[in-house]
Amino acid sequence: MGRSPCPAVRVGFVALLLRCSELIPLRTPADAERPTAIALGSFDGLHQGHRQVIAAVTAAAAADPQLCPTVVSFWPHPREVLHGEARLRLDLPEDKLELLEPLGIAQLVLVPFDRALAALAPEAFVNGVLLQQLGARCIAVGENFRFGVGRSGSAADLQRLAAAHGVAVTVVPMLHDAAGRHSSSRIRRALAEGDLSQAGRLLQRPYRFCGRVVRGRGLGRGLGWPTANLEVDGRKFLPREGVYAARVWLRDGANNPAETAMAAVMNLGPQPTVDPAAPSAVEVHLLDRELELVGRELVVEPLVFLRDQQRFADLQALSDQIGRDARQARDLSRGIGVAQSPADQRRDAAEQQNP
Repeated sequence: MGRSPCPAVRVGFVALLLRCSELIPLRTPADAERPTAIALGSFDGLHQGHRQVIAAVTAAAAADPQLCPTVVSFWPHPREVLHGEARLRLDLPEDKLELLEPLGIAQLVLVPFDRALAALAPEAFVNGVLLQQLGARCIAVGENFRFGVGRSGSAADLQRLAAAHGVAVTVVPMLHDAAGRHSSSRIRRALAEGDLSQAGRLLQRPYRFCGRVVRGRGLGRGLGWPTANLEVDGRKFLPREGVYAARVWLRDGANNPAETAMAAVMNLGPQPTVDPAAPSAVEVHLLDRELELVGRELVVEPLVFLRDQQRFADLQALSDQIGRDARQARDLSRGIGVAQSPADQRRDAAEQQNP
């Protein structure tokens, strides 16, 4: 649950820079624009608490135009390096770039995390990375920020160490609501439960992911429900396995979704009836569209969790259920793209997505 169905894609730091070259700058500490006003942290999900930290540095940069408003984070996640744990992300670096620009951030700096960096004492990290490499003039962090060897440095330590060099550190209190603290973990729990509404409220935006359409085995087409099979980055956190009403965009050449949304029904997970031994997959059936999608990149926004996956007695029973799923998704997607109520719910099945 929440795990990507695709093999992990171990994206190198240089490859990340190339992939994101058409967005706002993604930089290493060595080529960052300086001096900086730094929002420091993981910022996974960019929820409202994260945005308050970012607002502190954009305000500082507005008061001093010499400062470059900057988000600084680490790649890969420290727990991947230190403990070998796969850390799935709500936002991959290329996702963050699209989200940070409207918040007033001018660059995202990813500090390559390795064991040498992990061994730095808090004072060495502040002096060597934040002050010397990044030219920090002011810094903002959340009150739970930890840094340095063994996570020994606290936000208060950061304030003390930076103040010795005339650099102010703003510590932003944690944000709470009636249900508890705003956190990336809470967003992941909502997604793991298929609660897209709760996840979207905490994110302050719809949850989305993207993937490239690859040629499948034609199993859906054989049932009369051709699907676009998506290859999703293995470090992206995906929601609860099951069937969803969704909407989909094609990415254009500028890495942005094309304007028109298309209604869809999405299956996330294994295929217990058709091929129980097959690995989990992301499959999208567009409603009432006839497009050649192999090789294209789709942006997917799950709208509503419809049902868990189940094993049916035969393929006809499965096809009948997919028809019911499609009708429900069409009703939920009314007004999105071209979703209508055609007389034949499967009129496009012979020509639609993957051959």
